[in-house]
Amino acid sequence: MAGPVRSHRYVGPLELKAAVRPGGGGCRIASAGDFDGWIGEQPAAELAEPFTFVVDTDRVLRLAPRRSEHVACAGGGTVLGAGEISFTRDADRWAVSEVSNQSTGYCADVSSWVEVARALDAVGLERPSSFTHEVVFRRCLDCQEHNIVREDDFVCVFCGSDLPAVWNVDPTGTRMGPPAP
Repeated sequence: MAGPVRSHRYVGPLELKAAVRPGGGGCRIASAGDFDGWIGEQPAAELAEPFTFVVDTDRVLRLAPRRSEHVACAGGGTVLGAGEISFTRDADRWAVSEVSNQSTGYCADVSSWVEVARALDAVGLERPSSFTHEVVFRRCLDCQEHNIVREDDFVCVFCGSDLPAVWNVDPTGTRMGPPAP
């Protein structure tokens, strides 16, 4: 998993970012022990739904309840990946059953899978080989609205203009180098 990866700034509604309080954010999951402690505290009703997740710029997984905003989960910061994730218990071990890049606040590119996979591997969670549901985001160059591309139809749902073939939601996003060995 070498090579630079794109960071993603929050591009959603400003009032949601303004509501983020210092010290907030999703639970940092940097190890198997962190995950075991966190998952053990989750009520059964929460485990039946996907969770909100981000991978922060320290390359650490953060988890929050599904109804949480991604920007709150990230503590208002820039992320390397964002989406929704579900877990399943296999015998005596937890595994990722579903994972997507569904986050309209960050609109993370599908290439963010590299960092999501790395963060899940660092925690020791079995995972799929890619997003189980990929969401393709594009920004319309004419009206500037963010779009979800469905069925490879690269046409803006707001104004009908053609959308770019490559990810362009936040052209100022920076590239980070690969993690240290």
